[in-house]
Amino acid sequence: MRPLPREVFESLVADALDAVPADLMALLDNVVVLVEDRNEDEPELLGLYEGYALTERGWQYGGALPDRIMVYREAICDICSTAEEVVEEVTVTVVHEIAHHFGIDDERLHELGWG
Repeated sequence: MRPLPREVFESLVADALDAVPADLMALLDNVVVLVEDRNEDEPELLGLYEGYALTERGWQYGGALPDRIMVYREAICDICSTAEEVVEEVTVTVVHEIAHHFGIDDERLHELGWG
């Protein structure tokens, strides 16, 4: 499907973040969520978490730039046929990348159906 306009896609990401339970969102620490068109190195990548998972942070963690969750608009739209599929894929991608912030790896996410 043709990529959704950036503003529409960003609102879908915001909706996906709003759907995450507030108790869980309150545990996010030093994270920013961004929408990009594509990952330059892996154009088919749907999302990416860059940073230090909470499980990897020790006493030395401090003063670090925020972790980044990127959601890739064009890549997600490429694999979807309908707007409804885009909504579902955005939600899965946002949850998947947030899970990486909590130290959950890809294998476990696939087992849980968030792969």
